[in-house]
Amino acid sequence: MRLAAAALIALAALTGTVVAGPPTAAQKNTFHRVCMSIASNEPLCSCKADAAVRLIDSDFIELVISAMKGETYPADEQGRYDEYIRRSNAICIPGY
Repeated sequence: MRLAAAALIALAALTGTVVAGPPTAAQKNTFHRVCMSIASNEPLCSCKADAAVRLIDSDFIELVISAMKGETYPADEQGRYDEYIRRSNAICIPGY
């Protein structure tokens, strides 16, 4: 895990790209709470929260949480959002 983080930091330094860190425990808890307010499905929301912290960074989880609350997000993030949904559904929804 540390090696992967170091590689991302090195890549960011070379490309000038800003790389956000992993989601925080507070962000994961917020994700779970918002999911439960929508789905009321503990197994699904726990799985999706666990998947989110593995699949996306701390900046993007904020966008996902906002989208779950019904807020709009920049159109240029649509592909990235769709890919996150596809991947998290593949992890958390049997037969997806």
